[in-house]
Amino acid sequence: MDSLQTTVKTARRGAGRPFPEGQSGNPSGRPRGSKNRKTRAAELLLESESEALTRKAVEMALAGDALALRLCLDRIMAPRRDRTVAVALPPIRGAADLADAMTALTAAAADGLLAPAEAFELARTIEIFARAIATTELASRVTQLEDAYAARP
Repeated sequence: MDSLQTTVKTARRGAGRPFPEGQSGNPSGRPRGSKNRKTRAAELLLESESEALTRKAVEMALAGDALALRLCLDRIMAPRRDRTVAVALPPIRGAADLADAMTALTAAAADGLLAPAEAFELARTIEIFARAIATTELASRVTQLEDAYAARP
């Protein structure tokens, strides 16, 4: 009888809505860092064989297996990060300075001081700067027009 009442209560909620709106069945959610059961099982299986698997990967890499070599090198060497680039760009204070900055950037790339990808990234930064300048100037103009319109009799 009790299970029948539970069924009647849940039937009223409708399909797809087992919990009240804004509240789940587990408000605190799954704990951070907790692992799936399958992941834990795989880790337990691999843990006991990690030394043998590592040795085999190294042997395969030394035998010329490119994938195994890449795997080993990825574990040995840290991933390459973007390098810092020292390029003398003129200060950008307004829209008139943007052309000078792009000229200096292009010259640095042409002289080989910057890789093309680095020059592209810096050009994107200058482009974002240009949009910020345009937005600031537009906001200033709109404010001036609003002030002038409000001052009209």
